[in-house]
Order: sequence, then structure tokens, then C-alpha cells
Amino acid sequence: MHIRTQSNQLIELPEGSTAKDLATKIHKVDPHQSIVARINGVLRDLSTVLNEGDEVLLIDFDEKEGKEVFWHTSAHVLAQAVLRLFPGAKPTIGPPIEKGFYYDFAELTISDADFEAIEREVQKIIDANYASLRHVLKNKKEAIERFKDNPYKCELIEGFKEGEEISAYAQGEFYDLCRGPHMPSLSKIKAFKILKVSGAYWKGDAKREMLTRIYAISYPDRKQLKEYLHFLEEAKKRDHKVLIVWNRLLDFWRSLHHKAGYIEIKTPQIMSQGLWETSGHWFHYRENMYAFAIEDRHFAIKPMNCPGCMLYYKAHTHSYREFPLRIAEFGHVHRHEASGALSGLFRVRSFHQDDAHLFMRPSDIKAEILQAIGLAEEIYTTFGLAFRLELSTRPEKSMGSDADWEVATAGLKDALDAWGQPYRINAGDGAFYGPKIDIHIQDALNRSWQCGTIQLDMALPEKFALDYMDSDGQLKRPVMLHRALFGSVERFMGILIEHFAGRFPLWISPAQVKIITVAERHAAYAHELAATLEKARLCVTVDDTNETVSKKIRNAQLMQYNYLLTVGDVECENQTVTLRTRDDNKVHGEISPEFFLKTVEKEIAERLLTSPFNA
Repeated sequence: MHIRTQSNQLIELPEGSTAKDLATKIHKVDPHQSIVARINGVLRDLSTVLNEGDEVLLIDFDEKEGKEVFWHTSAHVLAQAVLRLFPGAKPTIGPPIEKGFYYDFAELTISDADFEAIEREVQKIIDANYASLRHVLKNKKEAIERFKDNPYKCELIEGFKEGEEISAYAQGEFYDLCRGPHMPSLSKIKAFKILKVSGAYWKGDAKREMLTRIYAISYPDRKQLKEYLHFLEEAKKRDHKVLIVWNRLLDFWRSLHHKAGYIEIKTPQIMSQGLWETSGHWFHYRENMYAFAIEDRHFAIKPMNCPGCMLYYKAHTHSYREFPLRIAEFGHVHRHEASGALSGLFRVRSFHQDDAHLFMRPSDIKAEILQAIGLAEEIYTTFGLAFRLELSTRPEKSMGSDADWEVATAGLKDALDAWGQPYRINAGDGAFYGPKIDIHIQDALNRSWQCGTIQLDMALPEKFALDYMDSDGQLKRPVMLHRALFGSVERFMGILIEHFAGRFPLWISPAQVKIITVAERHAAYAHELAATLEKARLCVTVDDTNETVSKKIRNAQLMQYNYLLTVGDVECENQTVTLRTRDDNKVHGEISPEFFLKTVEKEIAERLLTSPFNA
């Protein structure tokens, strides 16, 4: 017999051949190919027997319908694995979605801790390479008898029209009600990952049973899964809640630096190799740099912001009257770290550093170091973080003369002595270009983190031939301090997340206020309140769902909202709210929205660690 393909070819096949035989004949059998067939305009399994003159379009994974069939078949694999491990569970539905699929189960309770075991069972099923066999049931009666132990399947069957075809798919021991089509076998699934578990109402009806929904994704290529998981990680970084915390940290940083007399600059990400040779990084830090060539010129992505600031300084002539000159940069840097050293937000290859470079005369050194330590104290105490100081001296691998190192080290030590607090000597742990003061903070778990640093550098001004006109009319080299206080902002955010256990102070919290309605009739007032609070730049959400008030409160508490405002008949009539605070989980009773707003605006302005309502 002859079959016409998507390329309008006529292919000769023996009588009784299937769409899968056609795929084999024309060499479209790779994992991403021939997921399903469109036969005479209708989607069919590849096991479908072909007839003379059929027009067959073999659909690959890259196409929408190919993904849907691939993911729906994978949903059956997931359900089969779950039933092997949790035989009391009752599968309901498992459709493909835009990215991946889910399957809902009744009488199942699992957590993230169960994912690995389920994925192992999934792999066993895939390795067995079961065929997906379609069965057509005679009528509703036969179908209900077949699924009599599963009331959810029976309810679905009852919803079919009389005479409508009812089909199921067998996959090893697993048998499920399904219209199909499916992939012919499971060997095309090369990568499988469970993403998350959540709750979902049966048929989306809040009055019906709560089911356990397992989200997952699969691919015909492991590389595609890796790329998708990377995409999810990148998406998390851009999550609006993370950005809220990030932006508020930056606002805090900028306000402090403006008050302390800094100017802010932005320098390029990529600079020439010659610049890094001048700075010394090329010879002392090359193994940690990302370098490349463009049109026979060699460049590197900056691992540090220092050389860019040197160029900024050098672009202008300077007088002693400008000193101390404080230049800050919130710079994006990249450093090659061994993969085994990477750790969440705490050790990454791409991060933002709150750098500053301070140019001064020798007579300014002590005062500028003390001012930098004072700025560090203001930042850390705002978050309730204790800190200690260390003086790190010349390492074995360094540059510069002995005399310069002695002067620089003595300058830092003199300032530390003047600070008047105990400090440690950390011998040999300075930067290659100069000694430094390392600032170690202590979090709520009594863990110590090295974040801030203050470094006195006499080498870079010399290497870049920086100068200023002194009061005696002579050109002289400035003394320069490097200084970072957050250090890596990503790392500092990680520390804050664990320090506060997600219970952020109001001023940086991504979940500030939740307004909870008692009934549907209170929704309009709740949204009016939300609009008023949002105008004051508060992060506000309204929970006007059909859940009970106690459940709404519990959900908001799990999300660590700082304030819960409940509105019911009394509040609507009196134009008030009933306040519950997160810190002590105490109901504070009815208050006016105006009093609430005035209080929290003061809390944010003063960057308080605890709620003034609990005072």
C-alpha cells in the first residue's frame, strides 16, 4: 500500500503497517521525533494501522501537539510510579500544561522528601519500556465496573455523553481512563524531574475535596531538562519578591552613601587585558578571570571594580581641596570559582559588590577608616547583626615594597586602635596589593560571615600614575582605600534570609500586609484599603477567596506577612480594620486605617527590627 507523508512523498509499506512502521521506514525514530501521528487530519497513536492512501503527518516533540502527547504519556508514568509506592492513592486526572504536566491524587500525602524515591520508580518504569496500549470500552457500564474502586474516575465516566467512545490505556500493570493519544512506548523519555507538590480542589471547586497535585516535566534529551532547570533558577532570581528585597537593600545603601558624601559611578563590564596587566590582576588573579579575544584584541570580564574607578579618577585633574574623595560603585563582577566551591547565594561566580574607592592625603587615613567602620556599624546594626574586626596582613603572594606595606599596615592598625574595640590579627591573609581590615558579622545562629572589608592600597595609584595637586603646588600620589560593606550583595541577602528565617523586618519585607475578608460582601472595602496602602508604597495583597478566615490567616502566617488586617461587617460599618501582628501572633483589635498607615510608615522610615504595635 502507499502512504503520503508530510513532505508529499508516497511511501510504499506492507499491508497492516502502522504509523510507527512509517516512522522507521523514513528514519524519523530519534527520541524527539515521531511522538504522535496526524492521520487524515486526526491525531492518532503511532500504533494505528494505516490504509491505502492515508495522509500521515509525523509530529515531533518540537511541535505543540508533540509536547502535549509526550507530557501526557509522562503523566501516566508518574501516576504509575506513585501507585507503586503509595498503593492507597487514587489517581484522578493528569493533563499536560504549558511547561510539563501534573497529576492529581486523592488519599495521598507526600512532600519534597518523597520526590527522589518517586523519580527512581519512574526510571524503572521507563527502563522497562512498556508499550502504551489503547483499549476501547464497550459502554459506560463496563467503564464504571472497570474503575469501580475510584469514585473520581466513575464521576468522569458519568459525565460522558451516551454513545461517546470511552478509552483507557494500559502501561504495564497501570491502567488509566484516557482519551489519548499516547506515545508508542516510554523509551523516548530521557529526562524526568518532579518540580513541586501542591494542593488542588477536585474539578477546581473549592467546595470539593482537596487533592495532592504533583507537577513534573520530562524531555527526550537530558540537555533540555538541564536548560529548563537553569531557566527556573534564573526566573527565581528575577522573582518580584526577591527584587523587592534587593531594591530596598540598594535604596538603603544609596541613602547611607549619599549622607556620607559619596558619589556613585558605573564602570564597564569588559575591559582590555592591558588594563588588567597594569593593575596587576592579570599576573596575580588570572586563574579566577574570564578572558577572551575580539578581533585580535584580548579582554576580560571584570572580577573587581578597582581598575574602572582608576580610569574614572584619571579622567579628571584633582586638587587636595576635593579630598577625601569618596567614589562608590554597585558593580557586577564575575569570578571563576571551582564548581565544588559554589554554594547557593553564599558562593557564586557572578555577583554584585558594593565597592567604594576613597582617595585622600596620608593625614586623612585614620579619619576615613574610622568613618568606613562607622558606616559598617550603621548597616549591620540596622539588621541586628553583631560584628568583629580582623587586621589581615601581607600574604606570601603580593606586590609592592616592604616600606609601603609597613606604612599601610600601620595606618590600619592605628585606626583600629582608635576605634577602641577588640580586634584580631589575621597574619598573611591580606590582599595581594595591600593589608586590609576584614569585618565578620554574626547571625542569629551564631555563625560568623566575612562580608565587609577595608583595604589600604598604595600600589594602584602608583601603577595608574594617579596624582593630585597638593597645597604646596606639587603633584603627589593619593592614598587610596578600597572598601566594601555588604561585600557580595547576593551573599548578604542569603545571610539575611537565614538570619531572619524569612521573617523580614517590615522595611525590606516582600510580604508586608495581607487583607483578609470574612465574606464575599467585604471584598470591595478590602480592595479600597489595599489601594490606599499601595499608594503609600506598601506591598499589599487581598485574600477574598472562599476559604475560612482561620485558613486564610494560617496561609498568611506561613507566608510570613508582617501584618494581617481582617475586615468583616463591623469593620466595613466602622471603616476600620482588625489588626494581627506577625511577631507575637496577637490580635490587637480594631484600629483605623489612618492610624495603621501612620504607624507602619514610621516603622519603615526608622527601619525598625520589630513592630511598634508590639511595644
